[in-house]
Formats: sequence, structure tokens, C-alpha cells
Amino acid sequence: MNISFTEKQAKYIAEQVQNGDFQNASEVVRDALRLHEVYRHKIIEDLKAEIEKGWAGATSTRTVEDIINAKRPKS
Repeated sequence: MNISFTEKQAKYIAEQVQNGDFQNASEVVRDALRLHEVYRHKIIEDLKAEIEKGWAGATSTRTVEDIINAKRPKS
């Protein structure tokens, strides 16, 4: 597997290794992927919870036109 990094990303990875936080670049990337997985899972769960709140909430009496008009700038 080949992965390309921007110059900024490569510099960040090298700094993490140089600072002694990680033993090598692979550890930095694996840690980033673990964090990404946790973050992505949390975002998806939060979105699902908000969607469920919407479905379970009270029904609005406003029409689509009412909502659009409420968002239009006032003249």
C-alpha cells in the first residue's frame, strides 16, 4: 500500500517521531486512523440520535413555504 502525504502532514509525522511520542511513522498513522474511527463513529451516532429526536418530536404546523419564507432576508 502506498500513501502520499502533503509536506505539512509529513512534517507533522516526523515531528511526532522526533519528539519521542511514537517510535516510527507507521505508529503515528495507525494512531491517527484509530482516532478517526472513534471520531467518525461518534459523529454518526450523534447524527442518528438527532434524526431520532426529530422523528420522535412534535409535528410542525408550518408548511414548506412557511419555512422558506422565514429564511428569506427581510426587505
